[in-house]
Amino acid sequence: MFTRPPLLLIHGFPLDATLWEPQVRALSPLVEVIAPDLRGFGNDRRELPAIMPMRSHAADLKEMLDERGIEKVILCGLSMGGYIAMAFAERWPERLAGLILCNTRSNADDEDGVAARHTTAQNAREKGMDVIARGMLPGLLTERTRQERPELAQRVLDMIARQSPDTVAATSLGMAQRPDRLHVLQKMKVPALVITGDSDSLMPMPTSQVMADALPNGRLVVLPGAAHLTNMEVPELFNRTIQIYLEEHHHA
Repeated sequence: MFTRPPLLLIHGFPLDATLWEPQVRALSPLVEVIAPDLRGFGNDRRELPAIMPMRSHAADLKEMLDERGIEKVILCGLSMGGYIAMAFAERWPERLAGLILCNTRSNADDEDGVAARHTTAQNAREKGMDVIARGMLPGLLTERTRQERPELAQRVLDMIARQSPDTVAATSLGMAQRPDRLHVLQKMKVPALVITGDSDSLMPMPTSQVMADALPNGRLVVLPGAAHLTNMEVPELFNRTIQIYLEEHHHA
């Protein structure tokens, strides 16, 4: 049995829990790792409302923890998973033992961002997930990785392509509604980590710096050679960063 709180990994958009395979493998000897599919993603068959807010995804996770009798947890969210982690932290701060925010941001979407979310929702339904996957890939992995590791690029494409268009549309519209949650981070006393890639064009460096600065007990780690999916692109560096965090803050 572990004395550390479990590590709950929250996947990004429009992905599923298989995103976390490198972490589940590497970190399971150190900590109980929980990596669920969010509602409607991957193998999850729960229905979604027409608009699925981040707080609703967070409520699903809270319910899962309650069912398992887990009191405190280290939340680790990537991209949209970070939005969900911050929504969880706002509502149930007493359930957090730690917070890891990867390739994400605390601010709300601006007008252009909201419009893009609506376009994504429409495209998912009208053009299909293959089109979404091909459009998204260049932002998710560096050009070098896409050229030198075509099998990784294909895994990401396949992961996006197999998601349900209705789930993707509802969650995209939910992301468009999320509020700014910087104030949530300013109140977080738990040990926190902000991870990003040096080539993440979707979440430019200042957005990560803002979160790290806001967190009273936070630190920023920038992983070289990675774009948006740091955990898949440089898994050894990513896993080592988490391992160090666990050793420093959550004694075995």
